[in-house]
Amino acid sequence: MTHGTEIDRRWLTEAVRRIEADYNRSADTHLIRLELPRFPGITLYLKDESSHPTGSLKHRLARSLFLYALCNAWIGPRTTVIEASSGSTAVSEAYFARMLGLRFIAVVPAQTAAPKLDAIRFYGGEIHAVDDPRTVYAAAQRLAAETGGHYMDQFTYAERATDWRGNNNIAESIFAQMAEEEYPVPRWVVCGAGTGGTSATIGRFIRYQRHATRLCVADPVHSVFHRHFADPGVVALPDGCASRVEGIGRPRLEPSFIPSVIDRMIAVEDAASLGAMRALSETLGRSVGGSTGTNLHACAQLVAEMAAAGEQGSIVTLLCDGGDRYACTYYDDAWCATHGVAWNDAAVAMRGFLGTG
Repeated sequence: MTHGTEIDRRWLTEAVRRIEADYNRSADTHLIRLELPRFPGITLYLKDESSHPTGSLKHRLARSLFLYALCNAWIGPRTTVIEASSGSTAVSEAYFARMLGLRFIAVVPAQTAAPKLDAIRFYGGEIHAVDDPRTVYAAAQRLAAETGGHYMDQFTYAERATDWRGNNNIAESIFAQMAEEEYPVPRWVVCGAGTGGTSATIGRFIRYQRHATRLCVADPVHSVFHRHFADPGVVALPDGCASRVEGIGRPRLEPSFIPSVIDRMIAVEDAASLGAMRALSETLGRSVGGSTGTNLHACAQLVAEMAAAGEQGSIVTLLCDGGDRYACTYYDDAWCATHGVAWNDAAVAMRGFLGTG
């Protein structure tokens, strides 16, 4: 018995080549060193994932998901590709779908920031919005059945689509770029969790390479992940409980979230995330997204603990995406006031941490 056709096999080979060629044309993302005048002996680094072609950390995930689906022969030359996403993953998947000439439909929460929707459409993607964010999964599955397409399901496949042992994953890149720094093996790597794929990749790589580094996941207060980490019996949030930080935090426990590879989780209030986001944007001279603020708030807590213990070393975290996509939300004072996000005090505190206020 055989499956598929020779034409499909030739198309698959060409599809993989196009994706790999696109990667080879892109330099690795930069590692930015932040000076902390108040904390001598402790250095902080930002892995700038906003420099990917689609502007976010999710570019890595989308690439891995497409290669995984192609090599499993789940996607062919006429397949409609569907994804459930809060925006950034869908932007990146739309990019790869256009590269391969495939129809792409993004199932997104209705409140997703408009610039993200515009970016999905820019790459040829279609938008299917749902009022209740918890229904994105079922809606994506239904659309896949109706179109005869493939539901990428980032929340299930994120942790297995990326080769955590190496192959240019984000963890390997971080440690390679840190090699010539004063403290080349970070004391901590800090990231958020949306699917759980990034934390799984970094946590596994640290163990595989036998590094002493510990992994901290910064999680919005209104997310199930940190609650599950503390109590494995908690697998979902109560109705109406949701974070306002797009891209990280989830209302239900996702299959790709692997708590056993995480050493610590820090819950961060939305106001603290947006305050840190604004302060860091001032420091860098360019805007960053809300999840980067979440990461930075957790880093500030870890730095303070290291300083109090008289410890020296380095911490690496992720600059997940740029702030342009949030001009009408996180950077809009009226939007923040309407949604009850009082970020000013947190921004003042973060300026003090960064030595700019």
